Amino acid sequence: MKIFDKYIVKNFVSTFFFMVIILSAIAVVIDLSQKLGRIEDNGSTPMEALTMFYPFWAVWLVNTFLPVAVFISVIYFTSRLTMQTEIVAAQAGGISFHRITKPYLIVAGGIALVALFVNNFALPWANIKKNKYQYEYLLSNTKKGEYYERQSISSQISSDEYIFAQNYDRVEKRGASFIFQQFEKEQLKEQIMASSFNWDEKDSVYVLRNVYTRKVLSNFKDSLSYETTLKRKFKATPDEILPEGYVAETMNSIELNQFIQRQKFKGSASVNAYMNELQQRNSLPFSTFILTVLALSLSSKKRRGGIGVNLAVGIFLAFVYIFFNQISLTYSTQGYVSPFIAAWMPNITFGILTAYLYIRRANT
Repeated sequence: MKIFDKYIVKNFVSTFFFMVIILSAIAVVIDLSQKLGRIEDNGSTPMEALTMFYPFWAVWLVNTFLPVAVFISVIYFTSRLTMQTEIVAAQAGGISFHRITKPYLIVAGGIALVALFVNNFALPWANIKKNKYQYEYLLSNTKKGEYYERQSISSQISSDEYIFAQNYDRVEKRGASFIFQQFEKEQLKEQIMASSFNWDEKDSVYVLRNVYTRKVLSNFKDSLSYETTLKRKFKATPDEILPEGYVAETMNSIELNQFIQRQKFKGSASVNAYMNELQQRNSLPFSTFILTVLALSLSSKKRRGGIGVNLAVGIFLAFVYIFFNQISLTYSTQGYVSPFIAAWMPNITFGILTAYLYIRRANT
C-alpha cells in the first residue's frame, strides 16, 4: 500500500471511529437521562443499565446508523482534504480520480465485512441481552401488560398436525386446556387433551397434565388412555407458535431463515416483517460502498461554503436515505412490495445517483 493510500485509510478510519464513539456516547447520555426515572422505579440502577443494557444497545445503535456514519465521516474528512487542496494536488501529480477512490473502497470493504458478521451473528446475541433488560426494567405499564398478557394458541405446526390452548403465559411458560390433533388424509388419527401444560426448556418438551389420549384405529375403533403426566415433543415450541414482537432480531441468520420457513408454512401475517429483518442484514453493509463513493464524489471538489455546505448536503441526503429505507420497509410489511425489493431499493436508487455523480466528477 502506497503512502497516499495509507494517508486516506488513516483519515477515513480515525474520522469514522471518532464519529461513532462521540455519537454513541451522546446518544447513551441522552437516552439514559430520559429513562432514568423508569429505571429507578422498576428496581434497577443507572450503573446496572450502563453495564447490562447500554453496551448492547450501543451495538444495535451503531449497526443501525452505520451507513450514515460512514457517509458523514467521508464527507467531513474529504471536504477537509479538499479545502487544503490535497485532492487537487494529488490529481495534479498524475493520480486519477479512479485511483483516489481505491483506498476509500478498501476501508468501505473492511467496514462492510465486519458489519456483515455483526448483523448476522453478533447483533442477535447483543439483542437478546438488550431485550432481556428492556422487558424487565424499561417497558411502560401498557407494554408490560401486553407482554405478560396470556394468549390463546391456535396453530398448524405441520401439514397434518394442530395445537390449541385456551391461554399461554410466555413468562411462566404455562398454559391451560391443551389440545393436539393429528390427521391423515383428513381423517383424525390421534388427539391429546390436557387440562394444563408447561414448556420444559431444558429438555425441550411439553409437560402435559391430566392427559387423555385418543387414537383412531382401523375399523373405526378408538383407543382411549389416561395419564397424570405426559412429556411429549411436538414440531413447534410455544415461542415459535407465539413469537415475541422482536423475535427476529434475536436469531442469527441461519436460525432466522429456518424460522421464516416455518412461519410461511403456518401462514403467519408477520412473515414479511421477519424477511425484512433478514434482507436488511445484508443490504445495509453493502450500502457502505455506495454511500462512500457518493460522499467522495460530493466532497472532493471545492465549492463555495466549504465543509459546512458539504456537511449540510451530506446530512440531508443521509436523512433522505433513512426515510426512503423506512418507507420501503413499511410498504413491504404491509405486503405492497417484496422484502427483497424493499431492502435493496434504497441501495439501487442511491447507486444510480452515485454512478452519475461519480462519472461526472471523474470527468472534470
